[in-house]
Amino acid sequence: MSNFLSYLINGLAVGCGFALIGSGLVAIHRVTRIVNFAQAMFAVVAGLSAASLLSAGLPHGVAEVAAVLVAVVAGLLVGLLAMGRRGTSPLSSLIITLGIGILAYAVEIVIWGDQPRSFPGLRGSLTIAGATVQKQYILVIVVTAITFTALALFFNRTFAGKGLTACASNPYAARVIGIDVRRMGLLAFGLGGALGGIAGVLVTPLQPISFDSDVSLIVNGFAAAIFGGLVRPGAALAGGLVLGVAEAMMAGYGKASYQIVVALGLMLAIMIWQAARTPALQEEAA
Repeated sequence: MSNFLSYLINGLAVGCGFALIGSGLVAIHRVTRIVNFAQAMFAVVAGLSAASLLSAGLPHGVAEVAAVLVAVVAGLLVGLLAMGRRGTSPLSSLIITLGIGILAYAVEIVIWGDQPRSFPGLRGSLTIAGATVQKQYILVIVVTAITFTALALFFNRTFAGKGLTACASNPYAARVIGIDVRRMGLLAFGLGGALGGIAGVLVTPLQPISFDSDVSLIVNGFAAAIFGGLVRPGAALAGGLVLGVAEAMMAGYGKASYQIVVALGLMLAIMIWQAARTPALQEEAA
């Protein structure tokens, strides 16, 4: 029982990281219709930046916040390149983000090298119902809960959040009433960078991160995002948690090498289910 609880909490923490990356994908796709394949790069950049800043002597908290800000800047830059000129198609933008993600490999190797990096997180552990759990796992879960609560308040209570929602619902109508849709798209990319950055600084103490870590992160993040059809951040949270727990149980009771298979299998199953469900919904609407 203690092993099960330990796997469960570890899986929830890892799933929170997937959910943050997935919600970043959702935030960008809702507004711009762009699937940002560079989303996991934000987590990698933030994790590596935090490790470097801490090595340079910055205290915890300051280093992590600065690393998230670096990810926000990266998000804005990706947004500028991906959206391009007015009329750029979502498919073209998708290809641009994929190219940026590949280019980021070279940039990250030049800056940080090709060896995995990590840094110590919250020290110590807790005993819960006989299971020993690192405090960093609890911190990840708590910070993720706070982040998603703040995200809900942002979308429901602020002008910028309501502007993003309006652009997601009807870009043409939003433009007619004076909302700058392009600026909202850049804001969505900045928000995606922040969410990816938070994931990076939270997860890096749990598992070392390197220039190529974004492959597994984007697969898991995308699997979490499509749980809600790339339109609902709350569903991305649920998808990330389910995925994280499933992978933790697979690693604990099976083989860790099959974890990526779990993500791909879940993603494929959801896509098939949604593809089969779409015609039925269209018939009901008609």
